[in-house]
Amino acid sequence: MSVKTIALIGFGEVGQALAEDLRRTSRFDLRVFDILNAEESSKPSHAAKAMGLTHSSSAAEAARGAEVIISAVTAEQTEAAARASSAGLGDGAFYFDLNSASPAAKTGAAHEINAAGGRYVEASVMSPIFPARIASPILLGGPHAKEFETIARNIGFSGARFYSELPGKTAAAKLCRSVMIKGIEALLTESLLSARYYGVEDMVLASLDNLVPLPDWPDKARYMISRAIEHGTRRAEEMREAAKTVCEAGLDPLMSAATAARQDWASGFKPALDEASLHAMLDAVRLQMSQQENSGRKG
Repeated sequence: MSVKTIALIGFGEVGQALAEDLRRTSRFDLRVFDILNAEESSKPSHAAKAMGLTHSSSAAEAARGAEVIISAVTAEQTEAAARASSAGLGDGAFYFDLNSASPAAKTGAAHEINAAGGRYVEASVMSPIFPARIASPILLGGPHAKEFETIARNIGFSGARFYSELPGKTAAAKLCRSVMIKGIEALLTESLLSARYYGVEDMVLASLDNLVPLPDWPDKARYMISRAIEHGTRRAEEMREAAKTVCEAGLDPLMSAATAARQDWASGFKPALDEASLHAMLDAVRLQMSQQENSGRKG
């Protein structure tokens, strides 16, 4: 299959990184759509203009005539994006769904696309999008995944590989992984902010090194806590999808729900990202916590 036109639905951080990489191959006509496109002052709108990309007025318009449609929206918009895109799908167009949504949400999106004559490909990015970006490891799933694997690699997704023909498998793998990874971020955030209050953070980190030896635990801890602070809102949304996935497996999602709450909370402390060291970052968060508490008392 020759790919001449690619539509990118969702133009946030992930979408912009993919667009930059896809633009390096001049043979593609790349169109983008984001629900914030209508706001000229929005980040997606500014980014599209800066890259000189075709700025579609709707998901259906972006999808019309495209051989490959890439969905990179927020998790809760997975099914809505598929539904909106389906109105413009050509017969046999591949819909490459990269969103971190539950197996049930992915199944719903697949129904929308396949019913409109498209070919839905369930996909899960199994690492942070940076630094590998378009070359990140991606699992492909569903009945059209095997056929799409070669196409994905040809357009630049060199880390894409077929995983399963069964719907929901790649989503389950991604979100069960997220229970661990995002959970560790939340645990470190809660543990070390408390440890800093008591002045025992260095001892806690030293004890972690006995359990899971790392070259530099303070640096790793700062990185993981910074991810929660910088991307906590998006991570919380993903963890709510993880909670749904756990529920579908017959378990009460106690840890997933708590992780979502802590990730959401962490997103409110972005000034701390300016601090280079773990200790300084923890102090900045605790200072903001104290200021918020004092403000609340005055109110």
